[in-house]
Amino acid sequence: MFDLYDQGWIIPALACLVSVIGSYLGLSFAARARATKGLFRWQWLGLAAFTLGGVAVWSMHFIAMMGFSAPGPAIRYDTFLTVVSGITAIVVMGVALSLTLFENSVGRLLLSGTIAGLGVATMHYTGMASMNTHGEMHHDLFWVTTATLIALVAATVALWCASRLDGQPAIVLAAVVMGAAVTLMHYAGMAGVEVAEPENTPHGNPEGAAAFDLMLPLIVGLFVFVLICSLFLLLSADDDPPPPSERPAQHDSDRPTPSDGDAFRPRHHRDGTRTEDLWPPQQGPRR
Repeated sequence: MFDLYDQGWIIPALACLVSVIGSYLGLSFAARARATKGLFRWQWLGLAAFTLGGVAVWSMHFIAMMGFSAPGPAIRYDTFLTVVSGITAIVVMGVALSLTLFENSVGRLLLSGTIAGLGVATMHYTGMASMNTHGEMHHDLFWVTTATLIALVAATVALWCASRLDGQPAIVLAAVVMGAAVTLMHYAGMAGVEVAEPENTPHGNPEGAAAFDLMLPLIVGLFVFVLICSLFLLLSADDDPPPPSERPAQHDSDRPTPSDGDAFRPRHHRDGTRTEDLWPPQQGPRR
């Protein structure tokens, strides 16, 4: 069975911190997407999906996996399935955000939360399938169900925050809650993992890439990209006009006054004569 605390609390704490950072950036990008229109809206939406799925979920998963050990030689990872798990997390987050970010209805929120939650669970177990060991891996159904339910709740709460929260204090608090929930989901799933030792232990390491050889370049590259995107978030200005409720009120003294030539002239005179029937036509006073 996997040792959940083989390296103490350093790896779980680091994984949770990475998830919180990814959640904060993703929620910030989502808030910017709601405040913009046109092409820039989809740009911020793509960044939100990338950071939520790629950093808050995928990076957290594989950083946490570095703290696990299994009987026999070191664990190796299948490169194709590892990349597929990351793409899965990003795509499902993008679909879920596009469904609920611009329409605040309960039905859309529940639908997108279900899609994102099942996507996160799929990403987790695809990442587990990418692990190659000499033993046979088994998953306890109770913990699989528990991890999936946690993923559904965490994804729904995250999407609610992404579609409704504004302001740094609210986003920071939501990022902490989401990061902790995603980490809890991961460790709940890992609590039900068991690796049975083979009867005849093969010689050599399993097929695949070592954790540091595969994960370190991917995670470092991902963080460099996210840091660049974060600079755009900090340096970008909101070019959209403020909503009507925040626009300054226009006083009567600021409104243009009619000139003398544009002075009001009555349509009818007291004797019933119309202004246009007078000849020559009456004009306003000359300047």
